Amino acid sequence: MVKFEGQEGGHSTCINGEITGLTPGKHGFHVHTFGDISKGCGSAGPHYNPCNETHGAPQDKKRHVGDLGNIEADENGVACVEMEDRLIRLAGKYSVIGRTLVVNEKEDDLGKGGDNESLETGNHGAGVAWGIIGIDEDPK
Repeated sequence: MVKFEGQEGGHSTCINGEITGLTPGKHGFHVHTFGDISKGCGSAGPHYNPCNETHGAPQDKKRHVGDLGNIEADENGVACVEMEDRLIRLAGKYSVIGRTLVVNEKEDDLGKGGDNESLETGNHGAGVAWGIIGIDEDPK
C-alpha cells in the first residue's frame, strides 16, 4: 500500500509505502491521468500532465505532474517508497485523487534518453502494478 499525505501549508505531498512482488531493480513510478483500470493500466491514460510539459525527473523544473521518478525493489522484490513531491496535490485543480498510480517494468530514464519516447514516458516499459488513488476514511 502507498499513502499520500499533504503537508501543512499545501506546498508538498509525502508519498510513503511498500510495494511487493516486483523484480529486483529500478522501476518507473508515475501518476496517470485517469482512474480507470478496467483494462489494466492501459486504460489509465498517459502520465498526469495538466501543464503540457515534457517528461522529466521529480526535481526538474519542467516535468509532468505525475512524474515521480523511480523506486527500487530489493532482492526480495520489495520497494520501500519514501518521497516528498512539490507538484503532487490532494485537493484543488491539480488533485491526484481518483487518478491511477502505476509502477513500470523498467527504470525510467527521466526524459534524458535522447528520443521522443523518453520525453513522453521515460522509456519505462509496461505497467506491472497499479491502483487508483483514493481517500482513506481512517488515515491512521
